[in-house]
Amino acid sequence: MFDILKTNINGVYILKPKVFKDNRGFFMESWNKKDFFNIGIKKDFVQDNHVQSKKGVLRGLHFQTKHKQGKLIRCINGKIYDISVDLRKNSKTFGKYFSVLLSDKNKNMLYIPEEFAHGYLVLSDKTEILYKTTDYYYPEYESGIIWNDKTLNINWNLDKYKIKKSELILSSKDQKLPDFNEYLKIY
Repeated sequence: MFDILKTNINGVYILKPKVFKDNRGFFMESWNKKDFFNIGIKKDFVQDNHVQSKKGVLRGLHFQTKHKQGKLIRCINGKIYDISVDLRKNSKTFGKYFSVLLSDKNKNMLYIPEEFAHGYLVLSDKTEILYKTTDYYYPEYESGIIWNDKTLNINWNLDKYKIKKSELILSSKDQKLPDFNEYLKIY
């Protein structure tokens, strides 16, 4: 029930569900353990999270230092520009990022394996995201990398999405995250 699109980073996938539409609306499976196992995602998800945000909110780049979480992300209302950064030190793409637009219109999902930093920019007035995780959230192991790190050089496409840097809404915690070079010293 899913088409899988490989990305430029090993283990990160865009999943396109089969959507059945008619005059009543639509139906789609957003999770099917057997289908996911068949396409190579052999993970047990243990927690579902539901987030609502408004346009200009930037969340991330988050990860857990222990109890690392793989994530299956989908946007059920509105749209987001989603970023995942490879933190697997033995990976050929260590320190590289992948970006994708997720929306209620395209219904695509993104799978990010463990050992990735994750963040997203909200592009709609009211946006809702659902995501599954492969481990539980432990606040004492939460960490991150500052969104505008110069080494990672992530293109958040602010101009394309007509969002001014001064209009970004970040939590106080996200404003104080270390840069990538500091991350390398710590972890």
